[in-house]
Parts: sequence; C-alpha cells; structure tokens
Amino acid sequence: MKYSYYFRLAITVICVCTASVLTAQQKKPTIYYPQPGTWEHRSAASMGLDSSLLQEAIAWAQTHESKEPRDLKKAHYLSAFGREPFGYPVGPLKERGPQTGLIIKNGYIVAEWGEPGRVDQTFSMAKSFLSSVAGLAYDAGMISRLDDKVYTYMAPVIPYEPSRLGENKADDPERKDVIELFDTEHNRKIAWDHLLRQTSDWEGTLWGKPDWADRPSENSADWLTRKRNEPGTVYKYNDTRVNVLALALLNIWRQPLPVVLKEKIMEPIGASRTWRWTGYENSWVIIDGQLMQSVSGGSHWGGGLFINAYDQARFGYLTLRNGKWKDKQILSEAWLKMARTPTPVQPTYGFMNFFLNTDKKLYASAPTSAFAHIGAGSNIVYVDPENDLIIVARWIEGNAMDGVIQRVLKSIH
Repeated sequence: MKYSYYFRLAITVICVCTASVLTAQQKKPTIYYPQPGTWEHRSAASMGLDSSLLQEAIAWAQTHESKEPRDLKKAHYLSAFGREPFGYPVGPLKERGPQTGLIIKNGYIVAEWGEPGRVDQTFSMAKSFLSSVAGLAYDAGMISRLDDKVYTYMAPVIPYEPSRLGENKADDPERKDVIELFDTEHNRKIAWDHLLRQTSDWEGTLWGKPDWADRPSENSADWLTRKRNEPGTVYKYNDTRVNVLALALLNIWRQPLPVVLKEKIMEPIGASRTWRWTGYENSWVIIDGQLMQSVSGGSHWGGGLFINAYDQARFGYLTLRNGKWKDKQILSEAWLKMARTPTPVQPTYGFMNFFLNTDKKLYASAPTSAFAHIGAGSNIVYVDPENDLIIVARWIEGNAMDGVIQRVLKSIH
C-alpha cells in the first residue's frame, strides 16, 4: 500500500507537469506569416489600435506627399542629381503613383491607402536587398570573413560592349579589355565590410560614372585631386561604390543577382511575380560564357528595383522576424545582427541600407531598437520590433515620417 501511494503520487506530479507544459505551449502565440498572393487584414481595434487615431496618421502621410513631379525622369533632371557631372540616366525611369502606405501590426494589415499594388521604383531601398544578397553569400560560406579584402575574391570581369564590335583594337591598344575593380593600391585595402557600410572610398569609374561625380563637393578643383581616405575612416553615400559591390557580388555568385534574390528570398517569403531588378544599358558583362546585367543598387541614374508596397512590406517583415519566415531561416540572425550594428563613423547607418535609430536621431518618436530601409522619394519601410510593427510609406516627404510614426504609436493601446 505504501509503494502504491507513492506510485500514484508520482503519476499525479507527472500529469500536472505535462499539463502545465502543454498549457504554456498553447498560450505561446503563433506568429502569422502571409501566404503568397494574399495578406490577411484585421481591424485596428482587434489589434489593439485606436482606429480614429490611426486615421490621423494616414491623413498626415497623405498630406505630406512628395512635392517632386510624378514623372521621375523630369524629377531627376530638376534635382541636384540631374545637374551633377555625368548625371544623365543610363537606366529606365517611370512615372510613379500617389502617396501610398501600409500599416502592419502583429503581422496583419490594419490599414492601407494609395496604390499598394502598384509597381514603382524604390530607389535606394534596393540597397537593403543588395546587402541581403551579400548576406546570403556570407551565410553560404562564399564570403569567409567580412574583414577579408574584396580583391582576393575577384576574377577579371569581361564587359559586353557591342558598340566596339567591328572596331580595330589596334587603333586603341591602351584601352583595357577587362574590368579590374580593385587594381589600385588604395582599392586593394577595401574589405567587404567597407563596401557594405559605405566607408570604402573606392576610387575609379564604373559604367561611365566616376566615383567623384556622385554628390561632388562644391569646389570642382578638388574633384580629381581629392584626398583618398583610409577605408573604414570616412562615411560617404555613393552610388558608384554601391554598384561596385553589386558587380563584386555578381562575380562571386556567377549568376544574375535578381535570380539569386528571387530564388533565395522573394519566393520563400511569398513575394509577387511583378517586381523587377535592373541595371544600366551599359552594365552588361560576360561570365562563364553567359551575358548578365550587373544591377544597380538604387535609381540614382535610373534602373534599380521596381516593386510594389506589399512586397516591400514582406521584405521588411522578414527583417522584423530576424531573417526567419515560417520554419525557414532565410537570412541568419548573425548576419542581421551585423546589419543592424552601427557604423563607427556613422552611428545611424548599419549595412546598406539599414538606417538605425541610434540615440533616436533618425526618428525621435520611435524606440531606439527601430530601424528603416530607406530610399529617395521617399520610400520607407519602418521596422519596429518593440511594437511588432511595420509601416510602409511611399512618396512621402522624408521629414514627415516621424509624424506618421508618432501618430501610429499613439494609436496603440
């Protein structure tokens, strides 16, 4: 009888513990991931938001649409970019849509406006996709260490130049037949980390765009004689150098980067089939006997990523979920941790184009843990892990974004 009592007691304890574990598992919320072609909508109230305050945020965004012309080619030539040396576009530009947005709470769409299904250029937000392709290469072991010098990974790149077909090359024997991205003493010092953080100070010309011609200083006498900064010591936002990273990654992937993005990221997260990533009319190369276009990391000179707001949101949601989509780790947590690590000489910038809210300098109303993928226009995907929140805002004045965030956060009960 004594042993029977202890046996029954042990069974009771096991049952109680098992029930407690099961109850805890049942209480653990299931993270929602949208299926391809659909994204569940829920009312603001059901997600703990005040709908009237949320409408105030939407109204604020809509009244702060970009003042630039919707014809992006016209907008280019009216901007400082169009007046730069070599500022003419070499990639396609298209008319944009109206101010557009999405608000996603706990994974569900609680508000949308404008034309979120419209495919538009996303300008430098493309850089976040580009750096993520670098992350895929790192996670796959194709890049061993980010401190490695990039030149050690490079083979000569053969440009495709149909304009030279039929020319007598003997008339111009000094002209190079290959592209060597890192063939100077300065450029051989550049590591992957420098390119990702825009601290490389790469020197040279790529696709007809000299590095000095992008956002040049006011003093033209310095353009050709500027001091070379040691890689890692100075931050400079520069699209020629972004395109260097794109070509370097094409060289190690040995397949077009849009194909890599499609297969490794966009298809797994259920993106639409309407996005396109383009380069320039002259950014064609031959790799392994195949003609490939090296893409642009933005639309500074046209081209870049053409995408709708829902697909932008899916990418932002992937980074909100720390690189995981359902049961698949698409980008490693280690990579995204590095991407969100402040650049020492520019603390509000991580890997391109992860803009960080360090010391609340980016968005005063947001938590310091928030970050954003940003491109001109402005095209913004705001990511807020603390509030499980995504805000997509397209064609909004950049300085108005904090007002949107402030009003959305105020609406959360």
